[in-house]
Amino acid sequence: MSSTSQTTIAMTNASVPVVHEVTIMDELGRQKSTFIPGERSLTIYLDKREVVTLMTLGAAPEALVLGYLRNQRLVESADDIESIQVDWDTDSAAVKTRRSSVDIDAITSKRVVTTGCGQGTMFGGLMEDMAQIRLPEGPKLHQAAIINLLEQIRSHETIYKKAGSVHACAVFERAGSDHVKLLHLIEDVGRHNAVDSISGLLWLAKRHGEDLIFFTTGRLTSEMVIKGAQMGIPYLLTRSGVTQMGLELAKKTHLTLLSRCSGKHFEIYNAPERVVFQTP
Repeated sequence: MSSTSQTTIAMTNASVPVVHEVTIMDELGRQKSTFIPGERSLTIYLDKREVVTLMTLGAAPEALVLGYLRNQRLVESADDIESIQVDWDTDSAAVKTRRSSVDIDAITSKRVVTTGCGQGTMFGGLMEDMAQIRLPEGPKLHQAAIINLLEQIRSHETIYKKAGSVHACAVFERAGSDHVKLLHLIEDVGRHNAVDSISGLLWLAKRHGEDLIFFTTGRLTSEMVIKGAQMGIPYLLTRSGVTQMGLELAKKTHLTLLSRCSGKHFEIYNAPERVVFQTP
């Protein structure tokens, strides 16, 4: 379900080159050129208060900041944010709010070490909040649409194909029973940065998640399921695997998990009733 209005936030557009050419030597002693992904630190300041330092490619830093604030519940609404200013000279992102009723001290007093690459912690209280989330049955997803999604991912030009060493997240909407349309694809050094960036873009556009499908190259851990549920997206797909806590949280929130997705192959770990299989 789309919204006709979009939140207005004064933001920089501070994306930077995400790959760099370097000279290497192979096993035969030959020099050659190749590409590697960039990596930068970005410290987020919320109303002049230092919150966290993230490691990122820097492809969509403003979206990353917005999604991080959303998923960590540090801002209640995108409408509460006045501006996001990213400055790579100081490796910082300054966020100014119009108003805030969030008790940042209470939220940030507890940190949970996670398995997330590129982030590593999330603020406490999120697990308790998950008890309040129960996704609706939602629309069905046809097997042909899943195969179409995976083909689009396979054929998409990515940083990974050029330089490796990154994770990708993408969000799709339905375009008929057997096709999907790519809305956003974000790559970053950690899958959590990528999902936060997409979450920020959806939040900015006031786009609801009940009719969307989310794909990631990384494993579906508890924190990935938390973020998917927070966005209200009923489908999480990965070409990787699923952890036990990720599966437990998916069951509690009624989120459909598809793992080992490649070509025409996939494995459904939870809520298979949302998937419509092709008749032989």
